[in-house]
Amino acid sequence: MPDLNSTRFPVNVDAALREAGWQPGRWDMKLAEEWADTLRAHVTPAGHRHSVFPAAVEAWAEFGGLHVTAPGHGRQIAPAAVRFDPLAGIHLARTLGDLGRALDTELAPLGEESEHRAVLAMDVEGRVYSIDHTGDWYLGRDLDAALSTLITGTQPTRLVAGA
Repeated sequence: MPDLNSTRFPVNVDAALREAGWQPGRWDMKLAEEWADTLRAHVTPAGHRHSVFPAAVEAWAEFGGLHVTAPGHGRQIAPAAVRFDPLAGIHLARTLGDLGRALDTELAPLGEESEHRAVLAMDVEGRVYSIDHTGDWYLGRDLDAALSTLITGTQPTRLVAGA
């Protein structure tokens, strides 16, 4: 029998998500499909295109349009505000493609953190990354873990070239 008092997320992450408008079962596939179509149609002047795959579309459907603000202080670093809008990364098709090749996967944009300080991306397996001016960061094995990292202010893992 499932524990009805447990949540999918840690309590503070769950509270931040609910404050932003998320609830279990939230699903806006129409918005996710519009974003998928826009990303597929975008081609950079050099011919780079975005990858669109089921894990990203599902994340957009569940969390799309939310602006999540972290309550309180972070554990190790300042917690990040998260805005779920993959079009925040529309002009980064080459950057996401290059990182995807380095990781031997494909990446799709998810949104951004902390008012344009970093772009969030997801790979085909559901792992989540952050790309900012200081480098590339691994946030978690799935979106739930990444949200916990961002909202609780847990130090993410920096990706190191050749490692």
